[in-house]
Amino acid sequence: MSESFLQRNFAKRIGGPMFGKDSTIYKFEKIKRAKRAALAANPSAEIIDMGVGEPDEGALPEVVTALSQEAGKWENRTYADNGIELFKTAVAEYMKDLYGVELDPSTEICHSIGSKSALSLLPACFIDPGDISILTVPGYPVMGTWTKYFQGSVVSLPLLEGNSFLPDLESLDQEQKLKAKLLYLNYPNNPTGASPTQEFFHKAVEFARENEILIVSDAAYAPLNFSGKPLSILSLPGAKDVAVELHSMSKGFNMTGWRLGWVCGNELAVKAFASVKDNADSGQFAAIQKAAIQALGNHRAITSAICEKYERRLSRMAETLSGIGFPARKPEGSFYLYVRIPVAAGDAKFANAEDFSQWLIREKLISTVPWDDAGSYVRFSATFVARGGIEEEERVLKEFASRLADAKFTF
Repeated sequence: MSESFLQRNFAKRIGGPMFGKDSTIYKFEKIKRAKRAALAANPSAEIIDMGVGEPDEGALPEVVTALSQEAGKWENRTYADNGIELFKTAVAEYMKDLYGVELDPSTEICHSIGSKSALSLLPACFIDPGDISILTVPGYPVMGTWTKYFQGSVVSLPLLEGNSFLPDLESLDQEQKLKAKLLYLNYPNNPTGASPTQEFFHKAVEFARENEILIVSDAAYAPLNFSGKPLSILSLPGAKDVAVELHSMSKGFNMTGWRLGWVCGNELAVKAFASVKDNADSGQFAAIQKAAIQALGNHRAITSAICEKYERRLSRMAETLSGIGFPARKPEGSFYLYVRIPVAAGDAKFANAEDFSQWLIREKLISTVPWDDAGSYVRFSATFVARGGIEEEERVLKEFASRLADAKFTF
């Protein structure tokens, strides 16, 4: 059978005529394959999955009830477009209560169908051919992918342990600063678990002002804070002049699959996002937005319980890992534990984090995510499934410690 004409017609941004022919196996597919192989070799065994980057529990019952009630209402059947006013008002109240940020619901907030959607649409607002987006690595690549789709380029800033996993903005050269339109920050950070300081955010705001760059602050993990009050970049003086912030119902409310978040901050940037979004989707289901209002109104109780769980788990995980030689310590936020890999375990040598991650799955039936972008590290997530409550959580954590206890790691 001859090759389809479509193969010749694919856009260069996704590979052109070579689309679908790339034999490269990406790390998440390698992880899936390794887990399948480990289970095939050990049919009755249990994989302790510490690689999953999403909450292990569902939304709270009162939120699910609200969705059920709202889903059947006649007035919620239509397109939500750029969001219902009730949701935006609830967001404004939440941002003021938790972060001390004052926002105008009508001009400084626009809902999104999750943060991923927002990150894919923002480059359409700002990136022309030749423009630059600045991204931190390791990190979430979506905004960079879409920057390249629009014939822009990406400059990566490494997150190094020696700098508390904060980017060195002054390492950019003059040409990069001149061409840059967007600066992506993500704190608390995935995958490092690092949290920002007010001093760093001050520097970032001044950097953006001096170089006329918009900060895109991905605050999806911001509610998951274990030390002090959660921090929004928009709470700093002048930040709204140079920044938008992305928030999500996923991490702090266990509503991952509901796909709801918002972009807030600079009025002009929010307006541009809303304009592009209006040509990309017709809004998230109004019933979901109304159910989220229930969650936002009860955020202190919901998020504090979620934080307590992740902090408890991360403390135990860090204790286990540090006890066998890993330089592990509980992060100040997120649900991730990011640790430098050992060079060996007995006779097994590890050239990089991917090697170590594969070994952990194969030999210990523990799944993690490897990162080799700025040093060799693996990310352990505290979102492992423990459906039996604290008792089941304790069992999993004890099994985690037991599986690693006899490994002779060299660091």
